[in-house]
Amino acid sequence: MITEVVMPAMGADMTEGTVVKWLKSEGDEVGRGDILAEIETDKTVVEMEAYGAGLLRKIVVGEGVRVPVGDLIAYLGDADDTIPETNGATPVVATPAASTTPTPVATAPAAAASEALPGRIKASPVARKIAAERGIDLATVTGTGPGGRVTRADVEGLSATPPAASPVSGAAAHIQAAPVAQVTLSGEDIPLSPMRQAIARVTVRSKTENPHYYIDLSIDMTEAMSLRQRLNEEVGEAGPRISVNDMIIRACTKAIIKYPKLNTTFADDHLIGHADINIGIAIALEVGLIVPSILRTQNMGLLQIAAATKDLANRVRGEGGALTLEENTAGTFSISNMGMLGVDNFQAIIVPPQSAILAVGAISAQPVVRDGEIVIRQIMKASLSADHRVTDGAEGGTFLGEIRRLLENPVSLLV
Repeated sequence: MITEVVMPAMGADMTEGTVVKWLKSEGDEVGRGDILAEIETDKTVVEMEAYGAGLLRKIVVGEGVRVPVGDLIAYLGDADDTIPETNGATPVVATPAASTTPTPVATAPAAAASEALPGRIKASPVARKIAAERGIDLATVTGTGPGGRVTRADVEGLSATPPAASPVSGAAAHIQAAPVAQVTLSGEDIPLSPMRQAIARVTVRSKTENPHYYIDLSIDMTEAMSLRQRLNEEVGEAGPRISVNDMIIRACTKAIIKYPKLNTTFADDHLIGHADINIGIAIALEVGLIVPSILRTQNMGLLQIAAATKDLANRVRGEGGALTLEENTAGTFSISNMGMLGVDNFQAIIVPPQSAILAVGAISAQPVVRDGEIVIRQIMKASLSADHRVTDGAEGGTFLGEIRRLLENPVSLLV
């Protein structure tokens, strides 16, 4: 029986995808779960699995072609099956894939049209305004914008004069003020990349649909940092180095096992429970943010989590293969760590359709009171963002308190 293969939705916000590479050829035997192709979404490249079995009878969409989610891209079936007519489906001709560099979009069409009229000087509206105010003839200004267009910087650079030195008196009379360099920032519009547009859709959806509440607390990481150092010394070069984030993942996993409500999805009149704990990790790329998941962390020890985290990060950055569809879409709880940037504290936005995310900041030496004495401890601030439709503040506070208990007694992470 002929089975249609369509462009899958590899994320809640995905509307279209590009076939980067077919990993099977027409006539190849395909089993359920085999990787058929690599698909580029707005954020990353993901492996597409086959949901049926048979021969790959016909590839309808070629490599490099971008099509909407749900559109036909191939047929699976038996050797004697008749292939339906595609009726205008995208031909199997590779066309240039969408460039990762966004195409500039036209802005202010009325102004642009007026600038292009015969006998008129091409200049931005703000450049015309400044020139009129300062009595500058635009015909004498050399434009540095696209097509010789006169920009604000061109006009201001022409008319700018060094600031006059102001007289000083008293004790500061001997201080000579250095002239301030003139700075002009670009006033041009910046088109959004496909990834930034996807991030915009997801965050607006999350903040619109999910009633967030936030809980902050401080965690004493002194013992955890000491244990981490001893474990890494013991592991040496033989195994993966354990990071602070790995310990946080392990603590969140154990806390979710105790309080599984934080691992659910809201669905109108009920909560959808998830049998696995898939921890999403926010990873910053040059073009934006992606939150792939480490799958089934409830079945991993600390060293396994460390190895999985490193592997996931490498593949996100294009080393060692692509992400799987499950890694890209099956997250049940997420962590965003900005400690490496020196950020002390922040609140993260929940990743739909999840119901909570943990934000953690930098670990720093701080004075705290212990047994009536001031001592220096390694403190990390953490903030839980949770969906109020799923949990209440007391439940979120109890859950976050359990994470703190586990990290402040880090031996518990090893069992």
